[in-house]
Amino acid sequence: MAFPMQERTKIGGDCYDSILYYFFRMKLIKTLLLTTLFSPLYAQQPADSLKYKVEAGATVSNGDYAPVWLTANRYGVAGNEPDFAYLRAGVEWNKVLPKHWRIDAGLDLAGGKNLSSKFWIQQAYADVSWKALTLSIGSKERPGFPLEKNERLTSGWMVEGTNMRPIPQVRVEVKDYLNIPGTKGWVAFKGHLCYGFFTDGGWQEDFVAPGQLYTTGVLYHSKSLMFRLGNREKLPVEFEFGLLTGAQFGGKQMLKNADGSVSLVKDMPQGIKDFWKVFFPKQESTMLNVEGNHCGSWNFALNYYVGDWKFKAYLEHYFEDHSQMFWQYGRWKDGHIGLEVDFPKNRWISAVVWEGLNTKDQTGPILYDGIAGSFTDLQMSGEDNYYNNWQYLGWQNYGNSLGYPFLLGPAYNSDGTNLIKGSRVKAQHVGLTGDPSEEWNWRLLVSYARNWGTYKNPFDEVKKQFSSLAEVTYQPERLKGWSFSAALAVDRGNYPGNSTGGMLTIRKCGGFGL
Repeated sequence: MAFPMQERTKIGGDCYDSILYYFFRMKLIKTLLLTTLFSPLYAQQPADSLKYKVEAGATVSNGDYAPVWLTANRYGVAGNEPDFAYLRAGVEWNKVLPKHWRIDAGLDLAGGKNLSSKFWIQQAYADVSWKALTLSIGSKERPGFPLEKNERLTSGWMVEGTNMRPIPQVRVEVKDYLNIPGTKGWVAFKGHLCYGFFTDGGWQEDFVAPGQLYTTGVLYHSKSLMFRLGNREKLPVEFEFGLLTGAQFGGKQMLKNADGSVSLVKDMPQGIKDFWKVFFPKQESTMLNVEGNHCGSWNFALNYYVGDWKFKAYLEHYFEDHSQMFWQYGRWKDGHIGLEVDFPKNRWISAVVWEGLNTKDQTGPILYDGIAGSFTDLQMSGEDNYYNNWQYLGWQNYGNSLGYPFLLGPAYNSDGTNLIKGSRVKAQHVGLTGDPSEEWNWRLLVSYARNWGTYKNPFDEVKKQFSSLAEVTYQPERLKGWSFSAALAVDRGNYPGNSTGGMLTIRKCGGFGL
């Protein structure tokens, strides 16, 4: 849903605009990506800095869709079809240079059967770092940022996380907390700024049914700033807080006609001034919206250390307009909360995660914008319709939600609509993992979700879904670099439905000269 803000604004600075315009032209981004990636990767390639990874996976299940936890939070590699298989292979090159410089580059190709694509580039990136600052160009798998969670146990992130295929982008970031000078280690920060572009326009055109809308050539923007208060060496408590925002803008909205042809519905603005407008969305009138589809989250975490033990409590407060961004209609109504406990030197259970999700409120069912007056004795709010937007349709990439996986993406719509049909969700989730030995690891995920649909299109009944995963990974010492994972997943419910399935994954990692 878009912020209720302005449509167009004039911004001066022709020289600045010209520079930024040519920098963010899509053709130039692609050129920079290829040049920056392949030149260092093949020109200078020390054997001791080149790593490789090959992975193959196959899933068989008996439902209309594969169990949720065989699909979700796998960076868009896995599919939601009951049976699918994939093969991916990648290389990663790292080089430490004098005077605190570092270069990292990678290429990861994937393909398979019954997936969103038959063949695609999963990762293709080049990172240039100086001290704590990194410039990243390309498509790269990134865990949820800036709020850190246990990637193997969490149910997900609200705005952007591990449920989506990587979006090609130009990104500037401070990935790890950097102490602010003069604070004696008590205040640190991290954050990022990126612009990118979606590549799923072809997938959307193929997926949608005749008479349905889709988008193509859409641009992407996100930014974050996170602070940490505390000095672990002097006090075993840390407090983290910060803001993350994301947006879709530019591109074209298209209509798929009955005969299979397509028609242009709306050409969204994407000039250089629009890059600035999506960075600083402003409201000029309650009658106008800002350009693009915006969302975000306030992020909080409290870390407590007792010896080698670690306790972490966290909260994501999700929003899609200024009212929820500034807590006008309830501070704790919608969001994602969690508690993580790490157990030191416990080989059977090394970490436990509990999480709760609520997206049911969405500032209420009533739509009121205050144009004709106000009612002081009534709360007027409403119908934010999370992950949906009238221009950009669903907050998704290749059919998967960009954020939380229980808000199922369009790939689960059998009628070919390009929307998130069930966004009003309450869920509980538990994750556990352990390392019985150096060769064996296990994890268990158990979730229960209830889904009311949306305010405008509610389900005829509350949809209930139980999802579970039990996975064991074996890394034999005598077969260095090899690992074998076997997973059993069971889903019971009516959205997306009953399913029992298994997944077998084989990996080989290594390095030349290591």
